[in-house]
Amino acid sequence: MNSKVIYDISLFTDFDIYLFKEGNHFTAYEKLGAHILEVDGITGTYFALWAPNAQEVYVIGDFNNWNKYSHPLALRWDGSGIWEGFIPGVEKGSKYKYYIISKFGYQLEKGDPYAFLWETPPGTASIVWSLEYSWNDNEWMKNRHRFNCLNSPISIYEVHLGSWRRVPEQGNRFLSYREMAEWLPRYVKDMGFTHVEFLPIMEHPFYGSWGYQVIGYFAPTSRYGTPQDFMYLVDVLHQNGIGVILDWVPSHFPDDGHGLCFFDGTYLYEHQDPKKGYHPHWHSYIFNYGRNEVKNFLISSAIFWLDKYHIDALRVDAVASMLYLDYGRAPGEWIPNKYGGKENLEAIDFLRRLNEVVYEKFPDTQTIAEESTAWPMVSRPAYIGGLGFGMKWNMGWMHDTLHYFSKDPIYRKYHHNQITFSIWYAFSENFVLPLSHDEVVYGKGSLINKMPGDYWQKFANLRLLYAYMYAHPGKKLLFMGNEFAQWNEWYHEESLHWHLLQYPAHQGVQRWVKDLNNLYRTEPALYELDFDPAGFEWIDFSDIEQSVFSFIRKGRNQNDIILVVFNCTPVIRHNYRVGVPQAGYWKELLNSDANIYGGGGYGNSGGVWAEKYPFHGRAFSIEITLPPLAALFFKIIQ
Repeated sequence: MNSKVIYDISLFTDFDIYLFKEGNHFTAYEKLGAHILEVDGITGTYFALWAPNAQEVYVIGDFNNWNKYSHPLALRWDGSGIWEGFIPGVEKGSKYKYYIISKFGYQLEKGDPYAFLWETPPGTASIVWSLEYSWNDNEWMKNRHRFNCLNSPISIYEVHLGSWRRVPEQGNRFLSYREMAEWLPRYVKDMGFTHVEFLPIMEHPFYGSWGYQVIGYFAPTSRYGTPQDFMYLVDVLHQNGIGVILDWVPSHFPDDGHGLCFFDGTYLYEHQDPKKGYHPHWHSYIFNYGRNEVKNFLISSAIFWLDKYHIDALRVDAVASMLYLDYGRAPGEWIPNKYGGKENLEAIDFLRRLNEVVYEKFPDTQTIAEESTAWPMVSRPAYIGGLGFGMKWNMGWMHDTLHYFSKDPIYRKYHHNQITFSIWYAFSENFVLPLSHDEVVYGKGSLINKMPGDYWQKFANLRLLYAYMYAHPGKKLLFMGNEFAQWNEWYHEESLHWHLLQYPAHQGVQRWVKDLNNLYRTEPALYELDFDPAGFEWIDFSDIEQSVFSFIRKGRNQNDIILVVFNCTPVIRHNYRVGVPQAGYWKELLNSDANIYGGGGYGNSGGVWAEKYPFHGRAFSIEITLPPLAALFFKIIQ
């Protein structure tokens, strides 16, 4: 191909450049990158790249036999640092890179930071692509505000696309996006989850990073198909009433040579000083959050997924690593801020601006922070001093809860505060309760293997743990495989162990999770006031010796009341009295010891009548049988 570059074609207006320079261009993906155009009857591709410290920039690709000098881009005159040019004849599917000669003599071949598609690793080229797609999720998008709002039930099934299900008969290969669309929406809908959260699907060179070492911030990984294939998966999930959450990683990026690091022969996207620009533990680079063009890049990436892929929420990874300058560093290995503190002021401003832009442009979506410290007001608006996220993972609840449930029941009375303490801070943030992938890797053991006791007790304890999560204030998240008690830790190179569902105990846990989801979605008392202290009330948290505790959840309607009682020991407790707020018949909605879940079948024959017998500071009480290692859900029937 000998077509010359045409330089009098540009997608940028003066206003675009103004916004870009001041760090407020949040749809930069519409201008930068590779865009297929037809100009005066000539079809080709317009390329635009930000490389302010380059001396020369060329587009190389399969269309010019990777000739380093045949297709130079031109530097704009306006000081933006943007190089651009239109190359006739470059079509969809063409592979390309940028060959950059820096002002300092470095010569680099780089992929396109704004590429919509990349070669499947270990290939490293970008691919010219378009994003046309005919969506069929109008009903979901029209009503999304109802399913995504904070007073709606949100129960998240966390999924790693490459290992949810594989095809062992065909070399253990992945399912494609379109094959996943045949299986995943049906399964998630049947299980009663409201949302799916995908571990990062953005292009990443190293599969073993699970997607957390992102190189293509505007491209779904080509391991499973094309952008349109991923759109189809999202589309089908939406058509089945399931929201889609993406893990998104603005905290760091890998050091692969074709990626963002040292992009134009200078530290462009990252800080130059390794004390601010490099993660010693993750061996990855940290974005320069104070640079306007970097803020454009990251916020445009967030907006891109909500815009072009109809994504419903972004879970922002490793927020704590962004907030603290000393994260993972010993004294002397970090640079204090201008006030002498360890807070990363630029990252704080970036996160606030990110959330402001997301909620301004897509008010019916959510942002969720994985933030593992006690940083205040993570899920409070920026205008009152918060970070502006919609929700935050409750890592404290997760650690305390798993520590408690891993204890032999004989010792739980000595750790009773670990299961009750979370209520003291449960409403300080809009919390998601995460039992995520991080808890079942790196030798931590699967959830079922964390549970103490013999075979029967392990399963009873796991059902009890899930009951506690669904009853506790906060939205819910469960990693794939945990819903049927996979014995092994999650391993990204193999499928989940679906064969376990031939065994009754595993079937019982799966049925229990399904019924918990359905109860959670149908009872407003369990979700409407998840983030409001008015939605929770202790009945009794002081029965430490017997490791029993009870509370009620309440909805906006005063008649929406759910009573939950937990017995955290393997002892059956007959004639156990619990104070209740109302007279009437208390129907037993769910019992984790029911035979259908693999339990022993102890219970209360469908419910009990309240007596006018004061107890637990209440005018009425019920006398119930508490099954061993079990949770009971009751609802007043007027």
